[in-house]
Amino acid sequence: MQNDKENSKSIQNKLSTVKYNCDDSTHLIVSQEKCAKCKDKTCTYICPAGVYSVDENTGEIVVQYENCLECGACRIACPKHAIDWNYPHAGCGVIFKNN
Repeated sequence: MQNDKENSKSIQNKLSTVKYNCDDSTHLIVSQEKCAKCKDKTCTYICPAGVYSVDENTGEIVVQYENCLECGACRIACPKHAIDWNYPHAGCGVIFKNN
């Protein structure tokens, strides 16, 4: 149990060093049609930044692209290839700070 707590704190510390320059439009396009056929919704738990969630009312995937760490885990893990992942426009996106 202590390791989980330490890992969580470590992850939070690391995420606190991340800065975002948010783009006006998303760089993550999700095919809701393909997502509807996905039972596991892998993107909702594989993303370290919690970018993806399921809308309880509609069942659609909600994308909070502003939080994206640009790691590409969602694109690799999606079994339906439902995520069209591109880098944000130049000068936008995540900035990793050295501390």
